[in-house]
Amino acid sequence: MDQGREVFTVDLLERYATKGRGVITCMAAGNDVIVIGTSKGWIIRHDFGVGDSNDIDLSAGRPGEQSIHRVFVDPGGSHCVATVVGSGGADTFYTHAKWTKPRVLSRLKGLVVNAVAWNRQQITEASTREVILGTENGQLYEISVDEKDKREKYIKPLFELAELPEAIMGLQMETAIMSNGSRYYVMAVTPTRLYSFTGIGTLETVFSSYLNRAVHFMELPGEIPNSDLHFFIKQRRAIHFAWLSGAGIYHGSLNFGAQHSSPNGDQNFVENKALLDYAKLSNGTEVVKPSSMAVSEFHFLLLIGNKVKVVNRISEQIIEELQFDQVSDSSSRGIIGLCSDATAGLFYAYDQNSIFQVSVNDEGRDMWKVYLDMKEYAAALANSRDPLQRDQVYLVQAEAAFSSRDFLRAASFYAKINYILSFEEITLKFISVNEQDALRTFLLRKLDNLSKDDKCQITMISTWATELYLDKINRLLLEDDTALVNRNSEYQSIIKEFRAFLSDCKDVLDEVTTMRLLESYGRVEELVYFASLKEQHEIVIHYYIQQGEAKKALEVLRKPAVPIDLQYKFAPDLITLDAYETVEFWMASKNLNPRKLIPAMMRYSSEPHAKNETHEVIKYLEFCVHNLHNEDPGIHNLLLALYAKQEDDSSLLRFLQCKYGKGQENGPDFFYDPKYALRLCLKEKRMRACVHIYSMMSMHEEAVALALQIDPELAMAEADKVEDDEDLRKKLWLMVAKHVIEQEKGTKRENIRKAIAFLKETDGLLKIEDILPFFPDFALIDDFKEAICSSLDDYNKQIGQLKQEMNDATHGADNIRNDISALAQRYVVIDRDEDCGVCRRKILAIGGDYRMASGYTAVGSMAPFYVFPCGHAFHSHCLIAHVTRCTNESQAEYILDLQKQLTLLGSEVRRESNGGLTNEAITSVSPADKLRSQLDDAVASECPFCGELMIREISLPFVMPEEAQQVASWEIKPQNLGNQRSFSLPV
Repeated sequence: MDQGREVFTVDLLERYATKGRGVITCMAAGNDVIVIGTSKGWIIRHDFGVGDSNDIDLSAGRPGEQSIHRVFVDPGGSHCVATVVGSGGADTFYTHAKWTKPRVLSRLKGLVVNAVAWNRQQITEASTREVILGTENGQLYEISVDEKDKREKYIKPLFELAELPEAIMGLQMETAIMSNGSRYYVMAVTPTRLYSFTGIGTLETVFSSYLNRAVHFMELPGEIPNSDLHFFIKQRRAIHFAWLSGAGIYHGSLNFGAQHSSPNGDQNFVENKALLDYAKLSNGTEVVKPSSMAVSEFHFLLLIGNKVKVVNRISEQIIEELQFDQVSDSSSRGIIGLCSDATAGLFYAYDQNSIFQVSVNDEGRDMWKVYLDMKEYAAALANSRDPLQRDQVYLVQAEAAFSSRDFLRAASFYAKINYILSFEEITLKFISVNEQDALRTFLLRKLDNLSKDDKCQITMISTWATELYLDKINRLLLEDDTALVNRNSEYQSIIKEFRAFLSDCKDVLDEVTTMRLLESYGRVEELVYFASLKEQHEIVIHYYIQQGEAKKALEVLRKPAVPIDLQYKFAPDLITLDAYETVEFWMASKNLNPRKLIPAMMRYSSEPHAKNETHEVIKYLEFCVHNLHNEDPGIHNLLLALYAKQEDDSSLLRFLQCKYGKGQENGPDFFYDPKYALRLCLKEKRMRACVHIYSMMSMHEEAVALALQIDPELAMAEADKVEDDEDLRKKLWLMVAKHVIEQEKGTKRENIRKAIAFLKETDGLLKIEDILPFFPDFALIDDFKEAICSSLDDYNKQIGQLKQEMNDATHGADNIRNDISALAQRYVVIDRDEDCGVCRRKILAIGGDYRMASGYTAVGSMAPFYVFPCGHAFHSHCLIAHVTRCTNESQAEYILDLQKQLTLLGSEVRRESNGGLTNEAITSVSPADKLRSQLDDAVASECPFCGELMIREISLPFVMPEEAQQVASWEIKPQNLGNQRSFSLPV
């Protein structure tokens, strides 16, 4: 124990506590309230909480001398029970803190009450609830008092000791609320026995049940001056008990959560029972039994003779002897009693006149050491206050285990030490005894105890533990040859443990260092396992491929975190190892680029395969083309190449005939390279495919020529495909015809008959004269008579049809000439008051300004003009000006250029003829007439008021952008009135 600071200290509380009312005979305390009984029948109540006291005389009206035998106070300090003994017998009184006059309990008259048990869980200031009283003659009574009633509610007997009638010297009660009612646990002591009662219901029903069954008790014979029973209360609940018996102090823990059935069926809640022999307190001298006792959490306060000794309840050692400052007249008797205030956590000692307060100063501070000395390590740890104390407990445990060569257990304890022993010292201990397993255990436990902030130390220890694991694995392999095959061997167990360690420490182990360690020890499987934990997928996949486990490699590739590049990298190995599973994986994968898989597919395709074996690459390529609508030329070329190498060319022909790009705007019909396809098919002698490719490339002559070598019917079909070039189509059919005629081996007459039948298949494209050159010169004309006559009839029909067409053309030309002549004679009648649509002047006005205009020749004295079928009339120069202004810029420039050329040509004609016109000039078509005709077409093709020109003007704005300046001039601006002068006018 720490001797520097005392656990219990004594202070004088009250020197003359009885106020001259006699000497102190008994005392009780609760909630900073002390009640003492005197030899003259007075009880004096000191309330230190409020600082007042009051006296009550219980001897009033009683003859002779009266003395207070016992006084009892509840834990709240409100309720008090006192027994007065005198020549007239015994009486028991009840008083409340608020009362000035006590209430005698008449039903208890003549009974000496030695003990009281309060219901600590349910008692209140206003009501005592159930209270048990124990008497001198071995009887138990139940009493209840409500303060407001000023009297007891009831007093009823509960039980009487019949087998061995002895005085009840101590009582304690504990209650608990259960789902089916209140559970009571009552403990009572006599000088030689400790009784326990338990049950559910009311106190009356609990004790009545013992009328038909035996009472559970513990008997300890021996004489004791004042047997007593104490409960240590913590948070209103009893934790442990102590009985001051003749044989010693019988004590133990109370655990009301546990239920231990006693032989008679009662529930016994007592645990860790022990008996403290008084001989341990005598130090070899005569044994003196205590006359009074008080109980704290870890200690007993024992009044032995005139001394109060403090005994540790766990170690049973005396730790202190308390000294009291007594006056001379009281020192003769010394301390006469002890009592405790469970609510305030204080203890009191008293002599005849004075009251002493015993305070507790952290009594549990050295309990860890007490438990440690007793080797109760769990309790020592529970009572340790700081890490240093805990380290000392772990050190003692570790050294004890190390001394007994229990190295694994020692390692667990050493790992918990943080301060008093260094990491290096501990590891050297295990290294010195060559205990690698214990060292590994120490490192693992140390890892568990380190905080996450110790990253450097965690990594170092984890790496060391990894090497120790690997060393252990290798040693087991060397020691046991059957370790690899024996599943229950230590080797298999340590492998599982090591993998679990790698999984737990994957985030703290250095990746490069750990892999080097695993590789240096040859632990390939563990290397792969750790690589998978660290998501080093390439190493894992490479290992599985080496082991031939394609499915496991594909499972790794299926993980979302695996880069897609690894799928391309390992594709050649995987498809060689398991083509079916690999292709199924490719087909199920998303975002794969089939082009990057071409090397793998070509490698697979280069290997020989059975005839009936499904070609997995073809299956995948067909999936890409048909399902994924892949347009990569490389994919299509590869599929075509694989089709070409098959014995059956039906798949190849279907592939060539299918237009995979059909439906795409401005897209190709196919995505393979036709030139490559043609070279490949020629190399593989796939002639039908070559015919199709020639035809697709518009090389129809080559297609027909090659088809004639295979099947004339195919050649005919190819020749018939040409529709937009009649000459080429005829040429192709002639090729077919020549081949058919030359290949016929029958009689001449039969050959001619077949040739004539062939002509019918051409739908008239070939005539008999087209195929006659293919027959030999000595063929008889009679054999072709029917065909020649048929051909002549066709020619006659064509000649008649041509004659009819010529007659129709001649008749049409005559009609056109008549229309032209009629058009030349057309005229329009104009009213003499008709106005020009532009200038609004008379069309037929005579004036010098209108005699000549823009190269036109005036008729008489009138200016040239235009008249339209709609009735609108315009002067020529007005029309030209209007159309030029309203049409687009390029058209306006064209009109002005024509007008300029006409003007220049008109001036030259006038100079040559001196103003006169010759007959040759009038009758011939001059350049001026051509220009004038072009100008007429440009300005007079339609009426400008009724035609398209007027329709376009509807969408034009009223004010054009170039007229913005003119619009701005229209703005009305206010005049500056300041510059105006005013004149006064005379009146």
